[in-house]
Amino acid sequence: MDNEKDSEPQMRNPHRTDAFATKFVDKSGKMHEKAQQYRGKTQQNDEDKKNKQPAGGFDRTPIPHVPTGYTVKFTIHRATNLPMADINSLSSDPYVMAQLNTGLPTRHKQDPPMQWRTPTVRRNTNPVWDCEWIVANVPASGFELKARIYDEDPADHDDRLGNVHVYAENIGENWEGIREQVYQIKKRMGSKRAYLVRGCVAMFNRSVHMSGNLVISAVVLGRTESENGGRVWTVGPCAWSRHLSPMIGRLAGTKEPGSGKEGATEKYNFQANQIQLAGPVPAQLYHRYVEFRPFVAGMFTSHSLRGRILNHALHHQHARVYNYDRSTVYGSFPSPCKEMTLQFLDLVHFDQGGRIYTYVLTLDGQWRFTETGKEFGIDLLSKHTMHSDVNIYIAFSGEFFIRRLKNPQQDPEEQETHPPAEIGGGPPREAPPKDPACYELIIDNDSGTYRPNAELLPQLKEFMHRNLPGLKILTLDCNGDKKKMDKLKSQQRERKKAEGRHSAVVQGDGGSISSSDEEDLDAQAGAPKERGTLGKVGHAIAEPKDQIMNWVQGDEEREQRETEDDMAAASRGQGSGSGTHQ
Repeated sequence: MDNEKDSEPQMRNPHRTDAFATKFVDKSGKMHEKAQQYRGKTQQNDEDKKNKQPAGGFDRTPIPHVPTGYTVKFTIHRATNLPMADINSLSSDPYVMAQLNTGLPTRHKQDPPMQWRTPTVRRNTNPVWDCEWIVANVPASGFELKARIYDEDPADHDDRLGNVHVYAENIGENWEGIREQVYQIKKRMGSKRAYLVRGCVAMFNRSVHMSGNLVISAVVLGRTESENGGRVWTVGPCAWSRHLSPMIGRLAGTKEPGSGKEGATEKYNFQANQIQLAGPVPAQLYHRYVEFRPFVAGMFTSHSLRGRILNHALHHQHARVYNYDRSTVYGSFPSPCKEMTLQFLDLVHFDQGGRIYTYVLTLDGQWRFTETGKEFGIDLLSKHTMHSDVNIYIAFSGEFFIRRLKNPQQDPEEQETHPPAEIGGGPPREAPPKDPACYELIIDNDSGTYRPNAELLPQLKEFMHRNLPGLKILTLDCNGDKKKMDKLKSQQRERKKAEGRHSAVVQGDGGSISSSDEEDLDAQAGAPKERGTLGKVGHAIAEPKDQIMNWVQGDEEREQRETEDDMAAASRGQGSGSGTHQ
């Protein structure tokens, strides 16, 4: 019996370390599970970072739903007794910049305001414009029209000559409107220098008055035909302008006429273009800048010191490229028509020269574009940022070019085009045919600044078809159609080399060629490229110590050169003095 009890398993007395061992095993298991979960999350975060796109690009924010408004025609007729901003001519070159404000909510507070510019009247203190601006969906609650009068000064900033504010409340189809109402110009924000000259002239001539007037009209044309009245847009007229900015060019691989030297430089004009397309722009076309670099947000919003400097520099760059002066050409059409399409083709030189253009389409339908390419050394962080005038939101952006079709009646994709194929009856040997049906607009969304959504290319195509009647249009996705797009653009560049003089272009002032211009030209010719103006500014902000050392070194070198020059001048003076003495 006792042997049986001894053979049975006996329960050992528990030890106090057993509890710790059990807890240790449990905690080890939990830690292992957490480690496995953390490892999975880390891998997922790494994959998310790889797949994550920078903020910006296509914005899905809808237009606020508001009852439809009214179509209003504003007319800026004339001004009287404007101050004399130009002392030499005792006159002014006035124009009016109108801005329309309404009580409609916007998708974002950064949306650009509605603005309209009149042509410039030369040397006149009593200018007559009679310029119309038709705007749709002005709400029944009324509007505020700010008219700022400026004196155009291409060599300097434009002087403001005064302001006029027009207020209207509770408009409708029975609204009596404003019929050639005379408004006194407010001088408080005007140029003190211009009014000083006006005051001096008024002291000696009693017929000259200090206060000027602006005559404006505003009438309702009817209720706007739209499903949603949440935004206003420009109906017309479809105004266009051609801006010729002085540029520096280089003949690459050819000889300058009469010089007999290869690679000589010559001066010619760089062309920037603006066309006001008839609205509305499709509501889906709404894009914000992409934050592809840390400094980009500050550049658009001016929140940091570096951002403010870059923002100011790009605003200045936009004003230089789209510069208004005596060479600026104006025109307008009441609505889209065949003549408007021909004018667009004339602005892009039809199919001549194999040109490629960079463009931006604003929210109000203004189309801005200039020729682009590696040979155009415009010193910018982004060409699209310059075209948009650093606007946070735009409708669309990218590049486009024109091709001439061999048979206008045939499908463009089934026939030869110029370029690349040689087609008779046009450039480079003959004048281009004046028929929009002979041409095709190839437009894409190749813009790293705003990165437009490729799914919206059909809406862009429809909008362009409506504004450029008779012109065939092909849209390309810079990612999905990359091979085809690169091939077509490569053919354009080859045609440009074959047809015209290959020129390297940098932005200039129209004066003599400076050392910086020569450096840019050398860089275009293959020399090591140095930082541009904006790059130097950004580098100075990012690396202040290096910049200070460069300044100190530059001062020492300058002082050494000046000392050597003084010694050389002294030796020449002694030599000339002894010669005179003899």
